[in-house]
Amino acid sequence: MTPRQIAELFLLAALWGASFLFMRIAAPELGPIWLIESRVVLSGLSLLPLLLHQGLATQIPKYWRSLLVVGLLNSALPFSLLAFSSLSLPAGTTAILNGTVPFFGVAVAYVWLREPLGAHRIAGLVLGFGGVVVLVGLRDTAITPEILLAIATGLCAALMYAIAAPFIRLNLYGVPSLVIATGSQLSAAICLLPLLPFTRPAMLPSQPALLAVVGLAILSTSLAYILYFRLIHTVGSTRALSVAYLIPLFAMLWGTLLLNEALTLSMVAGSALILLGTAIANQMFKFPARPASKP
Repeated sequence: MTPRQIAELFLLAALWGASFLFMRIAAPELGPIWLIESRVVLSGLSLLPLLLHQGLATQIPKYWRSLLVVGLLNSALPFSLLAFSSLSLPAGTTAILNGTVPFFGVAVAYVWLREPLGAHRIAGLVLGFGGVVVLVGLRDTAITPEILLAIATGLCAALMYAIAAPFIRLNLYGVPSLVIATGSQLSAAICLLPLLPFTRPAMLPSQPALLAVVGLAILSTSLAYILYFRLIHTVGSTRALSVAYLIPLFAMLWGTLLLNEALTLSMVAGSALILLGTAIANQMFKFPARPASKP
């Protein structure tokens, strides 16, 4: 990966890490479906003028079927599932569930794209996930049916992301990232539209919740997905999915800076493991080749 691609990976992680804070603020008031519908509608509408300005709007009808699938698998379903998980689970636990995306991604890429695993990739993924666990720490949470359901929905969201990434690479290769981002968000809004009458919020949202929705839509969705689809095209779906290991790091960082949460030793140690695991999985380090044995 080039320095620019690495910088884009970290920026993407910072934007998606902030999404956990936004969802934690807005989901209890709006509910998962209305929150995510607001997110994708605002995101799609904010990207639409830029799409029209660049003369790319005609490509959306051309690829509408693939964009509809991406909108469902990469936005509507995982966004809603994670928002539902955030109602019952601590933000750190939700971040761990999101951190399983590269594991699902490696499995999907191995089965679907026939990508070889390799010792370095397996070692990096295991090390990175270990860092996620150390970073967040073990939580004393009672195991109830609601907790089990929240864990299941979080893992299903990770699986959706892992399936969507190679689908994008195979079916939308060469399509500008702005087209994919705009089309997928508008498609996600269409997918969630039939659920709105059955999931109305019990009260009007507060100003902090509305600001969280705007931040979630513009920063953690519009800008983030332009970067994400660009990375899928430039570095591949498996490497782009490794951003999931960096997301908990930034989620904890934003919590410390903005919510005055304590910075612990486990955060520092876990962050180091995450960075090292991500570097190894993406072959940022060049290990010396083993010399061939003499006959």
